[in-house]
Amino acid sequence: MRRGEGSGRSRTGRIRRDKNAADNSIESLDEKRIIGFGRGNGPLHDNDMVAIHEAALAVLANTGLGEASSIVVDLVVAAGGQIDSRGRLLFSPDLVTAALAGLRRDITLYGRAGDHDMTLSSGAVHVGTGGASPLIFDAGLGKYRESNLVDLYDAARLVDRLDHVHFFSRPVVARDMPDARHLDVNTAFACLAGTAKHVFTSASSPESVRDIATICYQIAGSKKAFRDKPFLSLNVNHVVPPLRFDPIALDVMVEAVRSGIPVMVNCFGQLGASSPVTIAGCVTQTIAETLAGMVIAWLVNPAAHAVFGPRPMITDLRTGGMAGGSGEQALLTAATIQMARFYQLPSSTIAGATDSKSPDAQSGYEKCLNVAQTVHAGANIITQACGAQAGLMGLSLAALVIDNDMLGSILRASSTVTVSPETIVLESIDRVACGVGHFLGEPETYARMHSDFLYLKTVDRLGIEAWEEAGSPDIRDHAHDRVKMILDDHHPTYIDAESEMILRKTLPILLPPRDQT
Repeated sequence: MRRGEGSGRSRTGRIRRDKNAADNSIESLDEKRIIGFGRGNGPLHDNDMVAIHEAALAVLANTGLGEASSIVVDLVVAAGGQIDSRGRLLFSPDLVTAALAGLRRDITLYGRAGDHDMTLSSGAVHVGTGGASPLIFDAGLGKYRESNLVDLYDAARLVDRLDHVHFFSRPVVARDMPDARHLDVNTAFACLAGTAKHVFTSASSPESVRDIATICYQIAGSKKAFRDKPFLSLNVNHVVPPLRFDPIALDVMVEAVRSGIPVMVNCFGQLGASSPVTIAGCVTQTIAETLAGMVIAWLVNPAAHAVFGPRPMITDLRTGGMAGGSGEQALLTAATIQMARFYQLPSSTIAGATDSKSPDAQSGYEKCLNVAQTVHAGANIITQACGAQAGLMGLSLAALVIDNDMLGSILRASSTVTVSPETIVLESIDRVACGVGHFLGEPETYARMHSDFLYLKTVDRLGIEAWEEAGSPDIRDHAHDRVKMILDDHHPTYIDAESEMILRKTLPILLPPRDQT
C-alpha cells in the first residue's frame, strides 16, 4: 500500500477515521495494534543513492565475494556470473539488474491468530524482538545468567501479550541444548508454542531447515497451507564481511527458499572493522553484500519471499565493541533503509541495540533514538527493537514490557493527522469559544478520549504526593509486576495436541509439555 492509499482504515493501525469517529463505538488505541508508517526520511539525497547503487554494482562485478558454496556458484555462473582468477564469484550488472526487476515485492508474513499478519508494503513498519542473546536477566537472582529453552518459551508467551510488539524473533539462545540440531528444532518449536505472532528463527544446516519445515507443515495442516501463508521466517546471515560468503548459510538459504520459508537476507558488518570507516563506504559494501544474497534467493526461485536485510553496525573504535545505541548508528541504519526503499524492496534491519545493561535512562534514550529514526526511514521489519540489552548480549523481560510502551508511543507519533471538516470542527470551536470556554463537556471529547489516546501500562503519571504514597515506584517496578502477571496467567495452546504428539515422536523436542512448563 502506498502512502495515502488504503481501504478506509487509519494509517495508525486498524482504527477508522471518518465522520462517525465521535461516537462511542470507536475502538481504543491501546486495544488495537498500531503500525508505524515511515516517511522514507534519511540522510541520503537522490544522487547519493544513485552513486551508492552504482558503486555497489562495481563491487559485485569487480571484487565479488569469496567462498561461495558449489550450489551457489552453479546458480550464479549459469545466470551470467563468473569465477575470477582469485576464486571470487562475480555478479554482472545485468544479472543484478534483472534480479532487482524480478524480485518479489508483495510479501506478507502471517500470524496464526488475531490481527498479526504483516504486509511489507511501502513504508509500513513492524517492530519486534531479536538478538539471540546468550544471557537473560534473572529478576530473582538480580543478575544475568545463561539463557535456556524455558526462558525462550517464556519470552514468547510474554511477547504474545504485548500489543505493540508485532513479531517474535528469537531473543535468546537456549544454551541448554546438546547440539545444533536440538537447538534449531527446539527453538522453532518453543517460539511457535508460545506465540501466535509471526516467528523469526535461524537454522545451522539444510537438514535443520527440513526439520523446521516439518514443524511448520504439521502445524499448518499441510505443506501447501504453510507455503500459502507462512508464519515462520528464517534469519540468514549469508555473508561474513568483508565480502566473503558463509557457505553453510548459503545452503541454508537455498533450502529455505525451496521449502517455501521466507528468508531475511541479512548482512552484518561493523563500520571501521569489517566495513570501511566512512558511512558511505560501509553502506556501499553492505548494500553489495545484501544484494548478492537477494540475487541468489531470486535465482533459486523468482517468487521467493526474500527480504532485504542490511544490518551494518557502528564500532566503538576505542574498544572494538559495538556502539549500537549511538547517533552514528541511527544515521547508518537510516541510510541503508533508504537504499532498500530506493530499490522498492521489502526490508528488515536492527534498531534498539542499546549498550546499557538494564532498562535505565541510557537504555531508553538509545533505543528510542535508533528505533524512531528507523521507523521514520521506513524499514518494514525492525528487529531487536525491544528487550535486548548489553549490546545484544542479554535479554531483560522487564525491558520487553517497558519497550512495548516505548514502541507504542513511537508508532503513534509516526502516524499522520487526519484533516477534514469533521476533525477541524469549526462549529465546535465557535460554540465553545462563545460559550462555556472549554471543550471538556463536548461529546467528541469524551468519545475521542477512548479512541485517540494511547494509555500505557508502565509509565507513571501520578502526582508527586500520590507517587510517594505508593512507595515511589519507578518504571522497572511496574514492568516486573506486569511480567509476573502475564507469565502467571497466559498459557496458550497454539500447537494442537495431535500435532504436538506427532512432532514429539518424530523430532527431538525437549521443551516440557504444557502442564510441566
